[in-house]
Amino acid sequence: MGKNVLRMIREATISILAALVFVSIATAPSAAPQPSQDLISQETSRTRVGIDVWSESGFAPLAGKRIGLISNLTGRNNRGELTAHVLRAEPSVDLVAIFSPEHGFSGIEEGSVASSSDNASGLPVHSLYGEARRPTSEMLDGLDALVFDIQDIGTRFYTYATTMAYAMEEAAAHGLSFVVLDRPNPIAGAYVQGPLLDESELSFVGYAPIPVRHGMTIGELARYFNQERGIGADLTVVEIAGWRRTDWYDATGLQWTNPSPNIRNLVQATLYPAVGPLETTNVSVGRGTEEPFEWFGAPWIDAQRLAEALNAAALPGVRFVPHDRTPMASVYASELCHGVDIILTNRDTFMAGLTAITLATTLHELHGETWSLEQFPRLWGRPEVIYQLRSGLSATQIAATWAADLAKFLEIRERYLIYQ
Repeated sequence: MGKNVLRMIREATISILAALVFVSIATAPSAAPQPSQDLISQETSRTRVGIDVWSESGFAPLAGKRIGLISNLTGRNNRGELTAHVLRAEPSVDLVAIFSPEHGFSGIEEGSVASSSDNASGLPVHSLYGEARRPTSEMLDGLDALVFDIQDIGTRFYTYATTMAYAMEEAAAHGLSFVVLDRPNPIAGAYVQGPLLDESELSFVGYAPIPVRHGMTIGELARYFNQERGIGADLTVVEIAGWRRTDWYDATGLQWTNPSPNIRNLVQATLYPAVGPLETTNVSVGRGTEEPFEWFGAPWIDAQRLAEALNAAALPGVRFVPHDRTPMASVYASELCHGVDIILTNRDTFMAGLTAITLATTLHELHGETWSLEQFPRLWGRPEVIYQLRSGLSATQIAATWAADLAKFLEIRERYLIYQ
């Protein structure tokens, strides 16, 4: 490694702590994550999501328009009614088609999803995670507007944001209006962490150069995509009422609906941006277990050494406990795996990006001959990470390499934020 590279690494390492603090904007930390609010009644909810606000406005400006709805079971109002049902029952709105993302309209399907029809209304349900990943001209024929209402979870490689962006591109190309019914970022909007996606890694699991944990709502992302990616859609974002950037989902009073089969609570959503990148390697991230993304393991891992090494890293807000599990599906199905439980001790100090790269450096250090990292950049978003890991750089040294880009992103991001 050249002297200039070493000098740059040393300088970046000196500034890493300041950079990490800068990109984790937060209020006073809570002691521990609160349980998800599955049974909260609408009377306790102070947050009104986009569909509630839109209903109160009389569905302006799309009253009388022919609408296609992009949604799934997370698209609900404060009373728990599906947005699709609300729109079908509203005389001023002509809902003529439904579009579903990954996991289908039901939110429980795995793999490719076929198009179908809605049993209650007979409306077509066009899959955007099957033969097509974006609405086709045939699907859009006769529509005046597309409406998007899906709960995102604040992580770059969660595919719902790409589905929205592709639909925005097609709306712009076909002269349709595009309305986003905004929803809270469940893991709060005050934390921006991890590396930006490199342009060379753009894909369905990475639409734009944004950090792993972007700290934006889906509506704010739509505004960002529309301008920064040059989509140029006729975009309206129906804003949330009563949500602050520092609010976690369990502070909203909204009912939790699983956004996908393996994100079943707020803890898993919080850990997802840190554990998710490991999915492209030969470890299980807990799919097929009771606690996906709260554990990872493999038959070849030395769980005790792994837990000791990760705990020695003293990562903020998290600790690790050795635990053997046998996944019943997905990677290593029916095989005994040795791994670690990830215990979230303080979600407000937890650093998803630093944790993710520490998992990677530790796996490489302990199991470099067995751990397969060739596809790691796909979700991580940076092709140079393979060289960094094989060169023996520490997690803090690698984290220092993305600090400058992250600071620039924060400046640009500020233009598209809606909420304080």
